[in-house]
Parts: sequence; C-alpha cells; structure tokens
Amino acid sequence: MLLITLIGAFIGFLVGGPLGLLIGGGLGYWLVHRLRKRLVARLVGAQAQFLESTFAVMGCLCKADGRVSEDELEASRKLWDRLRLDEAQRAQARADFTRGKGPDFDLDAELARVRRIAGSQPALRQLFLQVQLAAVAADGELHPAEREMLMRVVRGLGCSEAEIAQVEAMLRGGPEAAGESGPSLEDAYQVLGVTPEASDAEIKKAYRRLMSENHPDKLAAKGMPESMREVAKERTSEIGSAYERIRKARSAAA
Repeated sequence: MLLITLIGAFIGFLVGGPLGLLIGGGLGYWLVHRLRKRLVARLVGAQAQFLESTFAVMGCLCKADGRVSEDELEASRKLWDRLRLDEAQRAQARADFTRGKGPDFDLDAELARVRRIAGSQPALRQLFLQVQLAAVAADGELHPAEREMLMRVVRGLGCSEAEIAQVEAMLRGGPEAAGESGPSLEDAYQVLGVTPEASDAEIKKAYRRLMSENHPDKLAAKGMPESMREVAKERTSEIGSAYERIRKARSAAA
C-alpha cells in the first residue's frame, strides 16, 4: 500500500516538480485508503456470508432425515456458545438454520456462495465440513439420508473423498471422542492425508503444510469469521496430535 503512495508521489514529481510531488502523493494516499476500505468491506462481507451459510446448510443437513432432533438443536446452540455469538448474531443464526430447513432452500446456491469464499483453500472447506459433521452426528448416528446429503455438500464444495476422510478422522480423533488417548494411528494418518507407507520426511512435510494452511490468522484473512478462531485452533491441535501419534508409533517400532 505504501508503494502506491510512493509511486504516485514519484510520478507527480516527474510531471509537476515539488508541487506535483505533493499532489501525486496525496492522490496515491487517497487511492490506498479507498482500496483498503474496499478490501476490509469485502472481507467482512465474506466472513458474514460464511457464518450465515454455516447455519443454513446445518439446518438443511439436520432436516435431511425428515426431522431435526433435540440433540441436533442442542448442537447448534452449543456452537453459538463456542463461537461467542451475541444476541443479534444468535438471532441471525436461528433465522439461517430455519431457512435451511425450509422446503424451498436452494442448497446448491448456498454451497456456491461458500465455494466462492473458500476458493482454493481446503482448510476453509474442511472447517465448514467439520462443523456440519459435528451437528448431524450430535444424536449419535448418521442417518443414510444425512450421509447422502452430506456427500452432496462435499461435492458442492468441490471437496475430494480424501478431504472428507480427513474431517471424519479429525472428529473421531478429537478430544471429546477420543479422550486422553488421542486419535487412533489409522485416523492420524487420515488427518495428515498420508498413507502408512509414507516416509518420515513426507509425513513431516504434510504436517507442516497443514499447520500453515490451518493457521487461524491465514483463515481469517481468507474469509473465516473471527468468531470461529477457537474452532480453527482446535483443528491445529488435532493436526498436532495426529503428527505426535504417528511419530511416537514409529519411534516405538524402530
């Protein structure tokens, strides 16, 4: 941004001397200010849309088996608490959840909005899917209709089978599911997106790449709502736990 101001000042100096320097610098600064405001507004809009789509798709998935269970409703309310939503945001989340349950809800159009935000960021897609999986699994089972709808969501987001396998492994290996024992070795490999045949160097490379992609600051800059920062931190913790599980298993087998 500073570079634009300096370029404007330089061009102004070449055209109009010292006075042109001041005018060019001022125009450059004005342009930078306008660009920054536009970028911030775009980011805020993307974050709001991501959150709205999260609850709308959640409502659609929870209704896929014909009814929304009390456990699924409770899961959505717990997510409000985890995201520290204020009253206005909770009201919007309820409205979006209800919209997603409606018979005229356009799931494909909603997923297209998420896809435009996530772009080529697999970490954002997986964050979105992890929240959805947690909601539909809240009643202790995944109904065939919910699974079918979930796969439609996966395809609509442009995800691969490997990506959904990673999210499912994270849920199975998360702190609530696994307790102090952490993820199973099989799940740990899936979390990192590698096979048991991968070399130590390949595993470390995958770990570092995922930690970088899932860094909360990077995700926030790409459209993740600030309220989801804690959820993103939990994901980096799960990635770290998976890496440690593999590393210790290999050390013991050496």
